[in-house]
This record gives sequence, structure tokens and C-alpha cells, in this order.
Amino acid sequence: MIPVTTLAGKKVALFGLGGSGLATARALVAGGAEVTAWDDNPDSVAKAGAEGIATADLHGIDWAAQSLFVLSPGVPLTHPKPHWTVDLARAAGVDIVGDVELFVRERRAHAPDSPFIAITGTNGKSTTTALIAHIVKSSGRDTQLGGNIGTAVLTLDPPKAQRFYVVECSSYQIDLAPTLNPSAGILLNLTPDHLDRHGTMQHYADVKERLVAGSDTAIVGVDDSYCEMIADRVERAGTKVVRISRRQPLADGIYAEGTRLIHATGGAALPLADLDGIQTLRGSHNAQNAAAAVAACLAVGVSADEIRAGLASFPGLKHRMQPVGRRGHAVFVNDSKATNADAAAPALSSYDRIYWIAGGLPKAGGITTLAPFFPRIAKAYLIGEAAAEFAATLGEAVPYEISGTLERAVAHAAADAEKDETGPVAVMLSPACASFDQYKNFEVRGDAFVSHVAALDGITMLIGSATGDK
Repeated sequence: MIPVTTLAGKKVALFGLGGSGLATARALVAGGAEVTAWDDNPDSVAKAGAEGIATADLHGIDWAAQSLFVLSPGVPLTHPKPHWTVDLARAAGVDIVGDVELFVRERRAHAPDSPFIAITGTNGKSTTTALIAHIVKSSGRDTQLGGNIGTAVLTLDPPKAQRFYVVECSSYQIDLAPTLNPSAGILLNLTPDHLDRHGTMQHYADVKERLVAGSDTAIVGVDDSYCEMIADRVERAGTKVVRISRRQPLADGIYAEGTRLIHATGGAALPLADLDGIQTLRGSHNAQNAAAAVAACLAVGVSADEIRAGLASFPGLKHRMQPVGRRGHAVFVNDSKATNADAAAPALSSYDRIYWIAGGLPKAGGITTLAPFFPRIAKAYLIGEAAAEFAATLGEAVPYEISGTLERAVAHAAADAEKDETGPVAVMLSPACASFDQYKNFEVRGDAFVSHVAALDGITMLIGSATGDK
């Protein structure tokens, strides 16, 4: 835990007592703050109270006496309209922050030179974050991984010199971190997302820009127009910018040329790393993720040799294009995180011949946008509520069967893949659907896939357990 010592003896109001909110309340209390916490969920309030955290309806507190208001990132700050607590805090002139801002203040107070890498973007954040942490940790450095990736940032070890922090930041967290100042800040890409919470694409982009604008080194993907303009603006403001691209050569920066990552300086280009053969970094989207990771690691002092070793040993992220088993010339890939067609596209673009398990609770638009990848699909195995709809979309373009259940789909796909003599193939769960018709969430669905793969005869598992842990 990181005790929030910078608010010792101060009155602090807090709203939101879910996972990260409760962790924040604990860190504030541990640091000596006088916390008053609340949540719309009575069970969450009761849980906090049972831990000795003071709770009270924030409608009734003396807001003028509060030094700070801490808001959980899942609670609306601006759109569709500010939460009622935000209105009360603003009326009293109380600053509103989130847990990432509290971390930033603790780092600044106790170890301002501790390396801090922050990652944001619409797509690829979690893979890039996990890859950076893996490279840094495998080089022997003290590495702390947290933020939006699933570990609340204030549950990490306290800042100290040469302790490296790798923190994934959502737009909501950035919006609540006004003094965010990473050693290296990454903005991967921008496409329309979360506009219900940000109102417009421009506001969403403005929020994301803050992360790199406050960085010592700003690493920006320049394959979309929003990010290209952000890179130019941040550079004009005096920040060091490293541009990255998966689509085009750069005069200065790091770009992908096939599977190779090229480091260009002043027009001179030198190969830096090759992703060929690294199963967990297949596809051009992962080339962008890797380029960003390389740039960030170089910025905080990791050597090129250490980076190459880390890339080669990256185990991948659970449920995201994760190779989990092998039998003969077939690799079994868990991409359960692909809960819509856009999310399934990177996996389908990364293998030449696929036995595709798809379906579940369908999203609007189905799989029509995936038609360019149909020639790669040897056969589809359709499960869940979407099976009939997906079958109609596939039509005569792709052989398919209505498997119904994931267990049956794995068994049939594995058998067909074993008989395929054309060369390397992938048996892939990339559902392009939500899981809720058959599973609690995509993680449970992915773990079930891994378990069914592990039960196959003659399988060599590439991960350490049937739950997908390395």
C-alpha cells in the first residue's frame, strides 16, 4: 500500500467504494487523513464501515471544511452530467481528484526521480502496459504494475528511488489527475470511445493529451490524425516527443517495417528488434504496442539488449491473443477479450488459417465488418445466442457448424485442425460477442476455453495452469 501522507491531518471526502475506491480510502486513512466516505451502494458503505473507515452521506457534510474530494473514476465528472457530489464539491471550491493523482503527489513528495511510465490510448493499453512491466521486471529492476489494468495504483509499494512504476491510465483517471507527470507518457492511438462520458471526440482527445503533455518524454502513435496533431502540439510546447508508427517510416522515432522495429534518428534508420516468431506479439497492432514499449523502456534507461530479451520472453496478456496450447501444427489461442467485431479483427488478421470459435451474446452490427478476414477462416464453430445470426452472415463464404457450446466447439475445431495438412493453423476463440449468455464474463469464458484445450489428448500446454496463468 502507498499511504497518502501528503494529506495527513486534512479532511478528505471520498465517493465510490468499489475496488479502487476502497483501496484509496484505506491509503488515505493509513496516511493520516480524516476521511469521510460514501457510495450509492449500501453494501459498499457497510463494508467500508466494517473496516473502520468513517462513512456519511456526503449531502450532509461540511464541504467548506474539506481539503480535497476524491472521486472514483467510474463516477461521471462531466458527462452525461456531473454526479451530485461533483456539484457539491465545485460549489464549495473543493478540488476534485482521483487515485492516480494521489499516487502522483506521493511520488513527487517522496521519490520524484523514481521512473514512472504511464500508458493511455483507445486500444492496446493493457498489452502495452503488461509488456513494459515484463521488460523492466525481467531486466532485474524493482517493478510495480497497476492502474486501469486491474491493480489499484495505491495498493502498490510506496515510491522510492529506482522503483519503476508502470501504470495504465484510462481517460477517466487522467481527467482526475491534473498534475500527472510521468517520466515517459504513452498515447497509443485515438478512436471514438466513451463519448457518453466525454461528450465529444475532441474533449476525449483533450483529456488523453494531458498525459503526454505532462511527461518528461512523450511517446505518441502518429497513425491517426488526432494523435498526429497532439504530437506536434506537445513538441511545440517544449516536450521531448518520440513518435511511433506501425504504418509508415519516420525520419525520427520508432516504426514497424514488417516484423522489424526500426529506430530512426535524424533520418538514419537502424534495426532495433524483430518480433518474428514471438507468438504473443503477432500482428501490426502489436507492432505498435511493442514500438511504444521499446520507446518507453529506452527513455527510462533500459538497454536495447534487455529490451530484446524482454520482448522475446513476453508471455502475453490473459484472454488477449494468448497462445495457450499446441498440438501438432495447431496453436490454440485464447482471445476471449474480443467481445465485439472490432476487437476480434486483430486476432483474425494475425493468422493465415484459422479454425474460428465465435459467438455468445451478439453486439450491434454482428460480424459483418469482419468479412475481409473470411478467406483466412478454414471453418467457424458458432456458439451461444449469436450462432444463427453469425451463420447467416457467413453464408456460403465460410464453412461453419452450429456447435452450441464452447466445449463442443473446442473438440470439433481441434479434430478438424489435426486433419488439416496445409501447414500451421490456429484454433482460436475470438468470439466477437459478449459472454453473458453462457458465462459470467469474458475471463470465465477464456478460462473455460483453456480448460477444454487442456483436456485434449496429446496437447502441450504453453501456460502453467488451466486458468491461463503463466
